[in-house]
Amino acid sequence: MKNKINFTELLIYIISAELAGALSALLTGGYGDFFVKYREPPLLPPAWLFPVVWTILYAVMGISAYMIKNSRAYEDDIKSALKNYRAQLFVNFSWSIVFFRFEKLFLSAGIIIFLLVLILKMIVDFRKIKPLAGNLNIPYFVWVLFAAYLNIAIFIKN
Repeated sequence: MKNKINFTELLIYIISAELAGALSALLTGGYGDFFVKYREPPLLPPAWLFPVVWTILYAVMGISAYMIKNSRAYEDDIKSALKNYRAQLFVNFSWSIVFFRFEKLFLSAGIIIFLLVLILKMIVDFRKIKPLAGNLNIPYFVWVLFAAYLNIAIFIKN
């Protein structure tokens, strides 16, 4: 990363990631009633935990993308890593709408598995450029892996 932090640019990265999550949540129409409709899988956390965790994870995604954008790596590597970052953010955005709004459990299971692949690629790409930026996204991968378990378990149980 360059020597000086541009706090405006950092905030733009964080807010843009948060907005992607907020817009997706808005378009899902809420998920409070969702889990009432289906038999719950074991380990389903309380509903209040989801927005808390996602808010933190979107902020961390934004921070790590900012770190990549401002690294001293080759421009092509930065562009490629950020392109994958945007792709996984879009797939993340899409998954919650397909899962919660349209209740397409099988389709959303395929989407979230694809999302896991994109996140893993993002972590690898980010780590090549700036290890900390990649490592910051490991909790995101773990959380989406847990969400994939929930998605698939709800599909199987219902």
